[in-house]
Amino acid sequence: MSSLLNQRDVEAAQQLRSVTRQSESIESNLITNERVIARVTDGIYRQAGSAIRELIANAYDADATWVSIKTDAPKFSRITVEDNGVGMSPDAVVHLLHNIGGSAKRTEQGQELGITSTGDPTISPKGRKLIGKLGIGIFSVSQLTHSFQIITKTQGDNFRTIVLVNLQQFADEPSNGDETEFKAGRYKVWREPTNDTDAHGTTIVLNSIRPQTRDSLRSEQLWSAIDNPLSEESAAKSLSSVPLYHIGRLDASDLHVEDRGRTQSLPWDEEDNPAEAFSKMVDSVWSYVQGRTSVKLADIFDTYLQMVWNLALALPLPYVEKNVLDETVADDWAYIYKISNATKGSAELVRSDNPLETLRELGGFSGMKHEASDFFVNIDGLSLRRPIKFRNLPLTQHVLKKPMIFLGSMREDFKGFPREVSAGPLEFEAYLFWTPKIAPTEHQGALIRIHGASGTLFDSTFLNYQVAELTRLRQITCEIFVKRGLEGALNIDRESFNTSHPHTVLLTRWLHSALRQLATAQKRQAQELREVVRYSATRSTEDRIRQIVAAANALRTDSEGVIPNVTIIRPGDKAPPLGKEISQQFRLQRLMDEIPGNNTPPSDGSLLKLKAITQVLAVYGVLDQLSPKEQDNLLGSILGVLEAESRG
Repeated sequence: MSSLLNQRDVEAAQQLRSVTRQSESIESNLITNERVIARVTDGIYRQAGSAIRELIANAYDADATWVSIKTDAPKFSRITVEDNGVGMSPDAVVHLLHNIGGSAKRTEQGQELGITSTGDPTISPKGRKLIGKLGIGIFSVSQLTHSFQIITKTQGDNFRTIVLVNLQQFADEPSNGDETEFKAGRYKVWREPTNDTDAHGTTIVLNSIRPQTRDSLRSEQLWSAIDNPLSEESAAKSLSSVPLYHIGRLDASDLHVEDRGRTQSLPWDEEDNPAEAFSKMVDSVWSYVQGRTSVKLADIFDTYLQMVWNLALALPLPYVEKNVLDETVADDWAYIYKISNATKGSAELVRSDNPLETLRELGGFSGMKHEASDFFVNIDGLSLRRPIKFRNLPLTQHVLKKPMIFLGSMREDFKGFPREVSAGPLEFEAYLFWTPKIAPTEHQGALIRIHGASGTLFDSTFLNYQVAELTRLRQITCEIFVKRGLEGALNIDRESFNTSHPHTVLLTRWLHSALRQLATAQKRQAQELREVVRYSATRSTEDRIRQIVAAANALRTDSEGVIPNVTIIRPGDKAPPLGKEISQQFRLQRLMDEIPGNNTPPSDGSLLKLKAITQVLAVYGVLDQLSPKEQDNLLGSILGVLEAESRG
């Protein structure tokens, strides 16, 4: 097979193999495929954590089983990202440096460079579905710094490759209007011998962190407002906004500032292992939510800890406890529904006689996992896992005491449409999790994962759902696991979607239908429970009242007397026939005529109490001494008092 690699790249790779000392290092220009892609060097991400996320995604695509991120927080003068992936050969390094934005992933070039499977260019060498695509991940670090180092090695190679990179901003490059290449910066690359031939992986060393990035990770704006308040009022307000947990802060001399003998406030203990520490971080959110209507991450964590949380949420990692789809139906802990894909369809309540059946099986989903069980990320002593909990959530005053889970899936092949129109098949599985209180509030919304990873996090608008269901939308967490398609709809930052893309349009339509079905089912379930609660409360009240009447009868007649059956006949009703038991009948209209200025029908509760009072009066013989008119007058007055109390 003829080589698909650029001849210039081949020659450069051959030259690199002969360079074994830094003094002989090759120096040249960084080159992009197209001028517009060079804008990546200006930083295309909104947050510093997004750039770190892209580096971790690169490690995942390189079949790493672990990634270790280390910072010198809260200084943030240096960040290293190390993995044990396959590493990069000299050919792959040269291709990377000469083709910013020209990713070899999902291409035959990727197979030749050893960065994808030899049998399928859409998967990693060991079979993972690739989550990176655009070839800009390594240069996402421009969000953090313009100076960094790459140290990489493949298994079996006696040398490791070292690259020093200095990026320049797009605005720094003069334009003549006709250039097809853009010099994104300078690099220096060489190879060094190593004794560990079997070692493999890549380390990215970020030096000279940008001041604005450093200040952001330090929560500099928050601490400055506290240290330099404009007024007493703003000082009090700033102090009240200090997050519960933080990594500490530095003074003007970069020394740690102590507060009550401590330099930081963390939800875990120093002796906790990385998994325990992160679990305590997640638990701290649910502990904080007790007694509060809502909790934001910013209320609990500083900027750095929020970044850690969002990284854990975005990556193809195991859940902190368990994926809800792997939960079983045992204990009847949730209402489980299946979403209909029919036009104007309704969600169907589903049950199982097998307590060990999982929600994945109940929903008819594939056995495909939506997280990697062989991929772990550690950042500064925290072992990250998806911080979403489904069990043992705080109780609320809502009538529904169990969560509701809606399971749905879709596959659309777009048969009859050209691929350039449909962008190919789309397939996904999803759950919508309803509970009265979602914590933190940043988890309210829909999170879309492509091959287990997400750059969008939770979209609180549910892809611009326009129906006025604001309260209910704040009670829903949704994850959509895309198995095939949608990648073409991702924008260059992988943090948003092209809303006009056919896959986005179809997924949006499905999600909005699912939300409508959820709302209908939730209203119906809540109404049924309210009726049960009301009926139970009425029965409970009736029982207590019946006991009071029985006690009056026992006291008055030594239980020898017969409690009369009192009937109050409503307007329009026929009088029931008198049975063998002692009965007393009163017409409601006549009783109401005795209540001055009130023609409103009395409540069922007032009538229930009136019947009991009438029985007590009968047991004591009071009614026997009154004429029918006087009885109506007495009972009408009592009814008026009861109504005045209930409506007051």
